Amino acid sequence: MSVFATLVEHLADLLQPLFGASAVAAAIVLFTALVRLLVHPLSRAAARGQKARTALQPKIAELRKKHGKDPEKLQRAVLELHAQEKVSPLAGCLPGMLQIPAFFLLYHLFSSDTIGGEANGLLGHRLFAAPLGERWTDALHGGVLSGAGLVHAALFVVVACVAAFSYRTGKRMMAANPAAQAGDGEQLPGLGAVSKVMPFMSFFTLVTVAVVPLAAALYVVTSTTWSAVERAVLYR
Repeated sequence: MSVFATLVEHLADLLQPLFGASAVAAAIVLFTALVRLLVHPLSRAAARGQKARTALQPKIAELRKKHGKDPEKLQRAVLELHAQEKVSPLAGCLPGMLQIPAFFLLYHLFSSDTIGGEANGLLGHRLFAAPLGERWTDALHGGVLSGAGLVHAALFVVVACVAAFSYRTGKRMMAANPAAQAGDGEQLPGLGAVSKVMPFMSFFTLVTVAVVPLAAALYVVTSTTWSAVERAVLYR
């Protein structure tokens, strides 16, 4: 935690001339961008995997005709086909999973009163009028139209816009790519629930932003926005 806090402080020092009192908030956005850049090669690989799964559809259609009356055998055959073609049905989940540690680091950093036995000085930093360690419920004590309340409201608006964009993009992708289907009404193991929930995932971000410290919310909003743009470019 001390090492991570030092990293955030160094990034803030670099951004201080441009962002002044909001330099730590800008450092969090920059840190998020750096994490996403590191994960980007995996996102590109996931996009290639998605296109490869789409290319398998003619072969999967043949398997449907051959094993259509035996759903279990059909699922095994489809999974074997993916293995032979070295295409993972769940490869697209890896980029998101690798970002979880970074999120929890920020969450704990801005939820802790002390770091390394000393007072956590990062909690005194703000994004405009909102303390970075404050949650939306804390901001409400000063009123929805208070400075902190408006900052959180602005984040909600951004998340809602990104979620709506991601929802439309996700629905188009799911409609255009029936790769998760292994047959009439039969889905690859583990993908049925994912297929149904995926278009709504961005809306869950609204809940996350409401219950975590503002610093962690900034990470979520920045990462979600990045994901929406990245998916629109890679999956076009």
